[in-house]
Amino acid sequence: MVIAASSCFAPLLHHRNTHCNKGMPMPVANKERFYRAAHQRPSVVGVRVRCSGRGIGDFIGGDLLKFDLGRWLSDVEEHKALAIYTPHEGGYEGRYLNRLRYQGYYFLDLTARGLGDPETTLTKIHPVCPAHLGKQPIARWYFPPEVDYRLEALPPDAKGLVVWIIEAKVLSKSELRFLALLPSLRPKVRVIAECGNWRKFVWKPLKEIVGLTTAEVQEMKA
Repeated sequence: MVIAASSCFAPLLHHRNTHCNKGMPMPVANKERFYRAAHQRPSVVGVRVRCSGRGIGDFIGGDLLKFDLGRWLSDVEEHKALAIYTPHEGGYEGRYLNRLRYQGYYFLDLTARGLGDPETTLTKIHPVCPAHLGKQPIARWYFPPEVDYRLEALPPDAKGLVVWIIEAKVLSKSELRFLALLPSLRPKVRVIAECGNWRKFVWKPLKEIVGLTTAEVQEMKA
């Protein structure tokens, strides 16, 4: 009976011993080896990271040194209407605006939202309906052309008037076409339209954005 009982309980005892072995503490040598493997940083040897498309302006006063200011001034004088794309964080366009200011230009800052018809607002007498808030009678006031009014008020030594339009990306293609043709109608006017965002401050002729040809521009001048 004793032999049979021991043989019958042998698997149970073996299972109990195995279960108890799992709860036994890990040897010190194995514990140290496991700790080093878990916390040791992988060694990186000979890895070099290079950033393409970087220039000196990205490392030495990238927000202060603008090596393209000369090209900016020449493009404003040549094309007379530019579409600019500014970084999302903003602030860079102020340096280009100030450089035009130093050249003798005066500015008319407008936002494209709520501008209405650009041709009517900028070059014609246009009505404006003030908010009546449901209590006052609906009125209609008439204002002079925004561009012509300021051209007449320019001092004699002024080089011209820059119409700087923010959020111009909400304007339609026909409205942008008029802005591209505005310097042809008013020779002392320059147009800068903020048409979107980019990683750095870039610009393109506005007539290229809207697809104007040289023949159409000459026709408007005539």
